[in-house]
Amino acid sequence: MPPTDMTPQSGGGTDKVIVYIDPDLETIVPGFLENRRKDAAALDTALRGNDWKTLRLLGHRMKGDGGGYGFQEISRIGEALEQAAMREDRAVVHSQTTALANFLAKVEIVYRS
Repeated sequence: MPPTDMTPQSGGGTDKVIVYIDPDLETIVPGFLENRRKDAAALDTALRGNDWKTLRLLGHRMKGDGGGYGFQEISRIGEALEQAAMREDRAVVHSQTTALANFLAKVEIVYRS
């Protein structure tokens, strides 16, 4: 499987999302994911404050950064957030913020060439 493939896994009542990452990124991926957790909190705060510029910028950054680290799903969520923020679509921003939090809660990294 290529290093950026995601494989849903079920077991023990908890769904996991396995993401295969190049081992060269092992030292920086934990920090990247921690920053995305901070982004999830910032998205929530920005949405409550109707801060569409911050929402758009956070989405844009996730769209650009996710794939480079091997997380295509984060890039997809980021793109959806950016587009929704430009339309000031509160419902989509909320659903994508929830999708990001759910992904981060379920992701399990496997480092493999």
